[in-house]
Amino acid sequence: MEEALGFFRTYEIWIYLTLGVIGIVYLRKFSLAWQELRGAAFGLERESAQSRLNQAASMLIFILALIMSEFILVSFVLPSNPDISPLFTPTLNLLTTPTTTLETTLNGSPAAEGVTPGVTTPVPTEDLTVNGCIPGQIEISAPQDGSQVNGIFDIIGSADIPNFGFYKLEMRQPGEQNWLTILAGNEIKKNGVLGSWNTSLIIAGDYQLRLVLVDNAGQALTPCMIQVHVTATVETPQQ
Repeated sequence: MEEALGFFRTYEIWIYLTLGVIGIVYLRKFSLAWQELRGAAFGLERESAQSRLNQAASMLIFILALIMSEFILVSFVLPSNPDISPLFTPTLNLLTTPTTTLETTLNGSPAAEGVTPGVTTPVPTEDLTVNGCIPGQIEISAPQDGSQVNGIFDIIGSADIPNFGFYKLEMRQPGEQNWLTILAGNEIKKNGVLGSWNTSLIIAGDYQLRLVLVDNAGQALTPCMIQVHVTATVETPQQ
């Protein structure tokens, strides 16, 4: 089933072109049969023309149904089932910490950490990609990494890449292996509302939230991931 749906997405343009060419052929047959029917003077001629007209009309309806089915599959069914494209992306281990070494000078005395005498230390350049996040393309603007959230709120961000296919938002608790899709969309977003997250349905605690973008060929980019802390929703007593 997943392979079939992937086929309809990959060869969408060719399917439309093939059905279009076949439709033109039967549209011409329909026109010729209609003209023959109007000019038929005898019963057998009229029956033969009517039969060809009905066959051409049936094929045109069938081709139109195939075109509509392809459109519905690609535009609605596939975006609502984004898991048909398995995402093999590396996961980030938040428990790992960088290790540093202590350099020594030529006379054996310790030098400043990370500094070697006589060697110019390169200045690190700014990396615009943080946990796979690319500003303006694949980004979660709100909530921010490390913030506290509760209740129902909008997730703001950007989902705008070349050959855009769809995006989805997934969550899990740190240490878990599987990601749970909480929402998906098939429209490009530029610092807009990606969707709403109802955290009142889950227990309080730390959660990882990631934005996954997939292009129209089914290839997934490295996801943009943040971590938030879900606090318990306090219910106000009714008066």
